[in-house]
Amino acid sequence: MSAQKIRVGIIGVGCRGYNLLKEAICKRENVEVVAVCDEYLDRAEAAAALVKELDNNDAFITTDYRDVLKMDNVDAVVISTAWEAHIQVSIDAMRAGKIVGCEVGGAYSVDDCWQLVRAYEETGTPIMLLENCCYGQYELMVLNMVKKGFMGEVVHCRGGYHHDLREEVSFGRENRHYRLRNYMHRNGENYPTHELGPIAKVLNINRGNRMISLTSTSSSAKGLNAYLMEKKGPDYDLTGFPFAQGDIVTTVIRCAHGETIVITLDTTLPRAYSRGFEVRGTKAAYFEDTHSVFEDGKHNEFDLDWKPQWNNAETYREKFEHPIWQKFLNDGLRGGHGGMDGLVFDAFFEAITDNRPMPIDVYDMAAWMCITALSEESIAKGSAPVAVPDFTGGRWCLRTEEPDWAFALSKICE
Repeated sequence: MSAQKIRVGIIGVGCRGYNLLKEAICKRENVEVVAVCDEYLDRAEAAAALVKELDNNDAFITTDYRDVLKMDNVDAVVISTAWEAHIQVSIDAMRAGKIVGCEVGGAYSVDDCWQLVRAYEETGTPIMLLENCCYGQYELMVLNMVKKGFMGEVVHCRGGYHHDLREEVSFGRENRHYRLRNYMHRNGENYPTHELGPIAKVLNINRGNRMISLTSTSSSAKGLNAYLMEKKGPDYDLTGFPFAQGDIVTTVIRCAHGETIVITLDTTLPRAYSRGFEVRGTKAAYFEDTHSVFEDGKHNEFDLDWKPQWNNAETYREKFEHPIWQKFLNDGLRGGHGGMDGLVFDAFFEAITDNRPMPIDVYDMAAWMCITALSEESIAKGSAPVAVPDFTGGRWCLRTEEPDWAFALSKICE
């Protein structure tokens, strides 16, 4: 693409979409927001007012995303709708020739993921899953450790979406939030990519490795009922509702070269936030919840008294801080979620401008999102093993590393 501004339409401007506009998209010299869309007109109007305030630009307002896709002056779209619309809107956008940046969530069926891949392969329209956690400071530091051999051979990884969402789900009617209907009727690993994305990059998924099978197990669902009893009382109609979504869902994934991954959904019981990122190698390990590194030959004497070593990962930053974060800290943090939102959009817009392959591409998107549908299937079958499709059509063992580029996630570019 030429040096002209990237003209962007934002589809879905609820809480997430509005905050992306405010924190990560507006005020970019090379981006112009020309359209905003939401099924709720008041949200679209509020987003347009924000664009006017921040960029002094009059964005087109609509409640039908197809209006945005028909606009000749839209180069790319950012999709931040409810989960169930992500894949269909992405497909329609690619077929309309609009470059796609899609927010995260889980797929509703494996067939949806296949349709997504086919639309990309038939159109060649670039698409990127906007998984901001792939650009987290410590996720990238650990990726750097792995790529430089510090961890040895990685055997096992763990992650989770540990986030108390009881208020968000319970007040879903008032806030018009899609999570409520999902928790009422579905049971599975509904939000896998925050933890799985960084792990997939550590394990070279779709680039020399792939996920081959999983099992998923769900606990009972008690957290939302207890919360609603406290907040809304016994007479509220949802207080006694038999929510389908289990409080804790544990999914175990096996990879082609024998590595294992454990991911946990944990959103309806009281707890502190964590993504539980953990990488275990033959030479070292990283544990997010204690922000600690265990280095073989150095820390063995502390194995029964580890608490004094909590937070020792800070001592590894000088050597292993990822080049992306070295530059980011020097230039000044921007964007929400501690800067991750700013970085994932830096990558997206720079890939468009420089005609580079998307660092989180359609094959990543399909492989990570399908875990939701497969998890539901496994749980429904009593935690039975379920095969993970190969969306690359066998090319996972042939795909090479990305070209040298600061935002590449399959290699470290100094």
